[in-house]
Order: sequence, then structure tokens, then C-alpha cells
Amino acid sequence: MVREAGPTLRHVADTSNGARHAILIDPADQTPEMAAKRCVAAVSAGSRMVLVGGSTGTDMMNVHNTVVAIKEALELITWASSQDSDLDEESWRVPIVLFPAGAAALSPAADGITFMMLMNSTKPRFLIEEQLSGAPFIREAGVETLPMGYVVCSPGGRVGEVGEANLLEAGQNDRAAAYAMTAQSYGFEILYLEAGSGAHTPVDPELIRTARVSCDLTLIVGGGIRDGETARRAVEAGADWIITGNLTESFDDADELQGVLTEFIREMNS
Repeated sequence: MVREAGPTLRHVADTSNGARHAILIDPADQTPEMAAKRCVAAVSAGSRMVLVGGSTGTDMMNVHNTVVAIKEALELITWASSQDSDLDEESWRVPIVLFPAGAAALSPAADGITFMMLMNSTKPRFLIEEQLSGAPFIREAGVETLPMGYVVCSPGGRVGEVGEANLLEAGQNDRAAAYAMTAQSYGFEILYLEAGSGAHTPVDPELIRTARVSCDLTLIVGGGIRDGETARRAVEAGADWIITGNLTESFDDADELQGVLTEFIREMNS
């Protein structure tokens, strides 16, 4: 039996309006209240998805409280928009998706979860063991799964170290093609090329371009993307989604963050 895609996966896979931006919230680096404030600013600027996760040391309660705070903030504004014909209610309906480092960072309140394999990890833990631990919780909670292949590219950063990844290096286009083909053959819906949080260089555009022509999956790119021009190069190479996390955490003032992300997204799609 073929399973029909849920609403969150349909949202992520929809490329009819071009490339989109998503904000990554790490609950270990901010309070739930600050996370909600930053998400409201990001969605106001045009971000179309919120990812929650990242650090390996984040506990489930912190993740859950963060997801709930973000959902409540966005739902309040969505309701307010529905009462004002001059406001766009639909622009506030963005999914909150778990991006967990492991099975201890889950929440039943999320709209979906990137159910992923760190494809170039050399540790069984990130290839299958964390997934086995988390699957019963996800099924019981009814959280929509977004099947995803996750490939860490050079320089890799902390995620490459923790995941003991055999990094995909610039120029290794044949490997990039093989990962893309393998991800599609496994039945994944998404392929994520990650340079690592706070990476000094982003994913090589040629790796993105190779992955794009090697599969029909939704292609996400993140890590080391600090400005709209860098994001635009990734989009021109074939990225469907651009993820930023550290950039967002640089701002505590919501108005300032909204302005920066508005310009970022404008330049990304210019």
C-alpha cells in the first residue's frame, strides 16, 4: 500500500513558488520565549518553515516547551490575521518540524519530524539505532514523518564530529551523485546537504548541482550560509530550501532580525 503524503510533507515538497527559507531553532541555545520571538520575526520576513533541534545535549522537555511556545505564538497571530481582512492569514501557517540529534529530542506537539539517516556516518547509532529508539514514540504521538537522507559535507563542524561522518568533500561529485541516487532508491523524500552549524564555508555549489540532477527529491542546503548572496548561489545550483540557524541567533531584537531576514530572502530569490 502506498502511503499518501501528509500536509507537512506536501508543504515541504511544494516547489511551485521557488526556493524557500527555513529558520533552525536550537532549544539548547535560547529560552522557549526567545525562540518564539525569533520565529515570529522570521515568519514575518518570509520564512516558510521552522526546524527545532540541533544540539545533542538537548532534553525532551526543553524541545517540547520550545515547540509549544512557537506554536502558541504563531497560532495567536494566525487567529489575529483571520480577524483582519488586510492581513494574510495563510502566511502564518508554517509547519514546525523536529530536526532531532537523536531519540531524546522529540515532541508530540510538532507538525512533523525529519526522520533521517545520516548517510555518511560511520556509526550504526546514526544510521539506524536512534531511529529504532524514536519510532515507537513518533507512531504513538502521531507526528508526521518526513523521510530524509542527511549528508554532512566539508567542513562538517560539530555534527560531522559527533556523527563520525566520512565528510563529502568539494570536488567529490561522483559521491554526491551516489548519495542522491541512494536516497531516492531508499524512498526518502528529502535530501539535506549540511556543511555544519557555523561552518566557515558553505556546501560547494557543484555538489548541490550534482545532487540536483541526480535525484528528484526535495533538496535542502544548510550550514555556513550567512548572507543572501551565498544563499542565492545555493539556490541557483538547485537548492529548494535554505536553512539558517546561527544567523538567527545573532539577533535578540525582533525588528532587527525581521529586517535582516527580509533582505536575506529577497536577495536569495533575486
